[in-house]
Amino acid sequence: MHNPKPLVLNWHLTEACNYRGQYCYAAWNDSICPRELIYDSQRTAALLNALYRFFQPSNFVNPLASQLTWSSVRLNLAGGEQLLHAKKLPAIVTQARDLGFEVSMISNGSHLDNDLLGCLAPQLSWLGVSVDSSNPETNLAIGRVDRRGRPLDLDSLAKGLVKARQLNSDLRIELNTVVNQHNHAENLGSLIRRFAPDKWKVLRMLPVVNQHLVVSDEQFAAFVARHHAFTRILCAEDNPDMCESYLMIDPHGRFFHNSPMIPGQG
Repeated sequence: MHNPKPLVLNWHLTEACNYRGQYCYAAWNDSICPRELIYDSQRTAALLNALYRFFQPSNFVNPLASQLTWSSVRLNLAGGEQLLHAKKLPAIVTQARDLGFEVSMISNGSHLDNDLLGCLAPQLSWLGVSVDSSNPETNLAIGRVDRRGRPLDLDSLAKGLVKARQLNSDLRIELNTVVNQHNHAENLGSLIRRFAPDKWKVLRMLPVVNQHLVVSDEQFAAFVARHHAFTRILCAEDNPDMCESYLMIDPHGRFFHNSPMIPGQG
């Protein structure tokens, strides 16, 4: 296989989030250990070690080795909103890199201040931010607002991404947009040009938690077609592309499937 890609492990560090997105599937079954791993540095380190030993490309005992070829392993840190644990996150990123992982992160962007960017940006290969709309009322309807009803400050985010690129010239920026009933008719062209991401992932809402924000085939296709000018960076993922398509780990260190029928089932 020529030019094998990195194998990506998505570790959802926490279920906690300062936003209340209506289609978020970050809810998991009860664990025999109710505290998330992020509160225990020893268990966190043990998980990182076990993951790298098992998934490093030279481990031919891994059953995936007979089906796939990968050049490296990338640990993608997700949530909930993992930046709520800003004091713990830099150490986790450093530990993962020392083991041999590439490290990336996806965030809602609300806590990306200069101090945190200074710690994280130089160590990341990708920084992803979830942005579903440039309209405050749409973000309120979706639930992408904090408890005071404040949406993401797009001006601050734009400045933060400029800062991140200054700190790490190799850092690639990804925007994630979930197409749903509230934003499917929106044109995000000006926002995409402003942030100039290296990749724009356009995801169709998964009917994991509820059905009322689901979009039709035609609505999703129309959203993608409306943004044809960004074909070079746009990566559209429909429901079949996402269901059981990622290696995902929950906040307790368990693998789980993103099945549309059993949210958080491990």
